[in-house]
Amino acid sequence: MKTRMNGSGVLAAATVVTGLIAGVYYAFACSVMLGLGASGDRTFIEAMQNINKKIENPVFFLTFFGALVLPAWALRTFRRDRELRLWIAAGLALYTVGLLTTMAVNIPLNNQLAAAGTAAAIKDPAAVRAHFEDTWNMWNVARALLSTGAAACLARALLMAGRRGRDAAQPAQAPVVPQTWSAV
Repeated sequence: MKTRMNGSGVLAAATVVTGLIAGVYYAFACSVMLGLGASGDRTFIEAMQNINKKIENPVFFLTFFGALVLPAWALRTFRRDRELRLWIAAGLALYTVGLLTTMAVNIPLNNQLAAAGTAAAIKDPAAVRAHFEDTWNMWNVARALLSTGAAACLARALLMAGRRGRDAAQPAQAPVVPQTWSAV
């Protein structure tokens, strides 16, 4: 049996995975990095190196790239609704900028941190951390805001699609004609 996901289903999935990615960045911004920030240099470096290795897993990659692919797919399913497409496109654009930020800033910083070697063997862990921490945190907040904006745009589009689907399912009603009463 062949099943196909309808446009609203694709849009709902896009909204969920984009929200999940925004949540990852948010969690790092308001808890993970604050907790690690209170740690010593070697602990900070070792923890970030471990996080950067472990985050590369199939579940994360499905959401990370799903938040790019699913909105693009949703755009194709709503070809005739310009307003809805604009909200989806805005969400996709915001997420794409966040993705590019990740690829241009956060991933290279992660790679530099990995290349520094094991935390215990780094000669000047304070310098390694100083090169990484503030820049990584600033751009993480930027991608958290971008992804949250993307999720909000997709949620708006999903609400619109739901209303339009519900409205389309309503039977047409005869127009209400006001009656005038006159005294006989």
